[in-house]
Amino acid sequence: MPALEMAQETGKVVSWRKREGEQVAKGEPLLEVETDKAVVEVESPGDGILSAVSAHEGAVIPVGQTIAWLLAPGEALPIATAPAQTGRRTDTVAAGGAVASAGVSSPTPVSPSELRISPKARRLAREHGVDVTRLRGSGPGGEILAEDILLASKSGGAAAASPATPAAQSKAQALPGEIESLGTVGRLMAARTAQSWTTVPHFFVTREADASGLLETYERLAVEVERARGIKATLTDLLIALVARVLAKHPRMNASWAAEGIRHNAEINVALAVAVEEGVVAPVLHKANRSNIGEIAVRRRELTQRAKAGRLQPADIAGGTFTISNLGMYGVDAFTAIIVPPQAGILAVGRVGDRVVAVDGRAAVRPMITLTLSTDHRVADGAHAALFLNDVVEAIREPKKWLE
Repeated sequence: MPALEMAQETGKVVSWRKREGEQVAKGEPLLEVETDKAVVEVESPGDGILSAVSAHEGAVIPVGQTIAWLLAPGEALPIATAPAQTGRRTDTVAAGGAVASAGVSSPTPVSPSELRISPKARRLAREHGVDVTRLRGSGPGGEILAEDILLASKSGGAAAASPATPAAQSKAQALPGEIESLGTVGRLMAARTAQSWTTVPHFFVTREADASGLLETYERLAVEVERARGIKATLTDLLIALVARVLAKHPRMNASWAAEGIRHNAEINVALAVAVEEGVVAPVLHKANRSNIGEIAVRRRELTQRAKAGRLQPADIAGGTFTISNLGMYGVDAFTAIIVPPQAGILAVGRVGDRVVAVDGRAAVRPMITLTLSTDHRVADGAHAALFLNDVVEAIREPKKWLE
């Protein structure tokens, strides 16, 4: 069981992407593991044949414990005991081989332990009452994807089981008075936020900033990024770049709380709160203070797409030192956010909106943005937070100075 984040003690096997007895190449998706932050896709550390799988899906395993072996052809297990019985078949389907069309039932049902299915597809199958054991997916090696479940639910027939029970209904189908069961991401978010709110001494500092300079710089850089990289940068990309550079000036806000005291992090790795169907995850943009807006835009887009598809990898969620949560695109003016331990702070960003403000003693309309900083009082006090937020406001007013 790999260690995917700091202070991780166990990992839960969500699904195996390869069957026991199947040839695996280094870098191929091997399994999905649930940590206390997210479900991550673990790649194979080397080439070999997946053998002696001892961790079933749903098992919670201590970090470092052997859960399977990768063996060369003909190589014997380097343990004296017999391989654990996993219930998996040893026959395989080559990744490049032909697979049946999605929604068409296979001649014989597949054992649940043999299924290759994405977490999103598994959830959709429960909601739509689709019998996944009778599906062959359209993904690599016959993996069942979300699209396959939706197609099967529309086509009906043998692929569709009896209607879903109330506990398996989607949020839209839930009836008043019923209990909605949470998926993996929802449960993780509930546990993490409850732990943070009850154990971390939060305090909050709020500032408004004139976003005229921010918008002007964004409009210019967005054209340059689209021309150079073929993607559209967002205002969040520019905010990430600016906040990361301000953090370099305020190391206490980039620090972390540890049992032995305050840990000063060597890198500035900005996590971004991303809304997915079941909750919120926070992939990390590493060394954001050394990245330009184009590099940040490319990386942010990759991370967001993987997060929404349930395909985050270990490196995508590791090492965050500060978090940004932007709800401006939802029309929110201001809000407070809950800190992601062991980080010292999280910046909540509202929308940019025209407001009447005093400029040189006269009323004027300016595009304003509200920022609320949540801080762990064990790591930084009010003065640290205020000085940091002052510089963030200054960076928004005059981005050019901070981006040079």
